Amino acid sequence: MNTTMKKFGYPDTCLKDFSQWVVLLRPQQVTLGSLVLICREEATAFSQISADAFKELPGIIREIETSVSRTFGYSKINYLMLMMVDPEVHFHVIPRYDTPRLFSQQQFFDHGWPGPPQLKNSNDTSEEVHQTIFSHLKNNWIL
Repeated sequence: MNTTMKKFGYPDTCLKDFSQWVVLLRPQQVTLGSLVLICREEATAFSQISADAFKELPGIIREIETSVSRTFGYSKINYLMLMMVDPEVHFHVIPRYDTPRLFSQQQFFDHGWPGPPQLKNSNDTSEEVHQTIFSHLKNNWIL
């Protein structure tokens, strides 16, 4: 487990394990269903990941988009590879919504729509709501 995986709560937040990657529920929900896609390797630049990691990526992206779309019905989806604080290769996966979404009796906003996502302006969630998002995504993940 690399440091980025650990920071984002692996294995407790893991929605899906792949050979070279993991998909985790993001602790801060920028928008409903925000995820982190993290390469298991110690690579700190996208060009450093293995051929196996590159080969696995398109299938994972299809799974993410199908699963999150069917679970929450996003309008668009953004993949942000920032790696300014957390060193290993990873993407913040931010579903985008043109209207607020109600889930688990909480209103979720996309504060940046239609512009770039506002990472510092996330939707605060209780541990209970966060766990409900996790369970709902996990139960609706394509197999």
